[in-house]
Amino acid sequence: MAEAYIVEAVRTPGGRRKGALAGVHPADLGATILDALVTRTGIDPAVVEDVIVGCVSQAGEQAFAFGRNMVLASTLPDSVPAVTIDRQCGSSQQALHFAAQAVMSGTQDVVIAAGAESMTRVPMGSNFRLHAEAGLGEGPWSKAILNRYDVAEFSQFVGAQMVADKYGLTRDAMDAYALQSHQRAAAATQAGAFDAEIVPVGTLRHDEGIRYDATLESIGAVKPITEGGTITAANASQITDGASGTLIVSEAALKTFGLTPLARIHTLTVTAGDPVIMLEEPIPATARALARAGLSIDDIDLFEVNEAFASIPMAWLQATGADPAKLNVHGGAIALGHPLGASGTKLMTTLVHALKRRGGRYGLQTMCEGGGIANVTIVEML
Repeated sequence: MAEAYIVEAVRTPGGRRKGALAGVHPADLGATILDALVTRTGIDPAVVEDVIVGCVSQAGEQAFAFGRNMVLASTLPDSVPAVTIDRQCGSSQQALHFAAQAVMSGTQDVVIAAGAESMTRVPMGSNFRLHAEAGLGEGPWSKAILNRYDVAEFSQFVGAQMVADKYGLTRDAMDAYALQSHQRAAAATQAGAFDAEIVPVGTLRHDEGIRYDATLESIGAVKPITEGGTITAANASQITDGASGTLIVSEAALKTFGLTPLARIHTLTVTAGDPVIMLEEPIPATARALARAGLSIDDIDLFEVNEAFASIPMAWLQATGADPAKLNVHGGAIALGHPLGASGTKLMTTLVHALKRRGGRYGLQTMCEGGGIANVTIVEML
């Protein structure tokens, strides 16, 4: 089978809800990434064969072929097609998988995998709230589904709390993890670790959500999301505006266009499990990906596990036995934000740049996703 390579990976800074990126149309936000990918690589934008875009809340300004609208807002010619996909928080990680699979199959040579989400302008859940408000149908889950799993609804907050309880993760431990996320993100920013991966948008050049003055006391003062629970807004990911993307090419494209690869796509895995606890799935998905790759957890130099809630990477660490010093070394979504559909290629961008900076070989990324799904991507640096 042919190989697929990442030749560039970029992201915007994370903008806080109603912050510096709130005035930017999400199509324009995504177009910033498309333009940066072709500019940085020097490739003729007309040779891009497809743009695959992850986006979760496909409503309002993110509706009506959102990926195509990103292309139309960019400097790419209108001959470049695009498609929008939704695999919840793993949407742009799945976009990367689809792009890599297209290249590996030999059907395409140059594909962009990207994601964009303005959680300020298109609030989370807009796509099904509008439907409900219009009095159309029963919502995304039929009575048969709800009866099958004996729930009134499926909730990521419930799932995150279930994971915390199952793995014995206390409020204090999760708050300490959240503080570490801010501290690592602050240190990375101050050291210039993100400079190579961030594309400034207007005057915003750094992630806006990092709390440089965070303390255990300030994090601990935040009330739980549900009464009696241990999950809070402070030990969960931030609502964020942002975009990210990767340029995926074949070996033939490397030679034809004189491109230098950052990394080779080593292994692509997606699994699914219990849709109620839902966010635990990265654990079995990681085991399957490593087995498929013929690697052990100790062979991996760096991990990116999305910090949707502190309980998720903490449970993942406990179950896999991975070295905590290798996990989310520049902080995670608790400090840097989680712009839903953009987070997949955002984490991959940070992963490959961190591996390059540290001289690492293998990196593993995984993402918990609504419905009990998880993607895992393993890359090898070149």
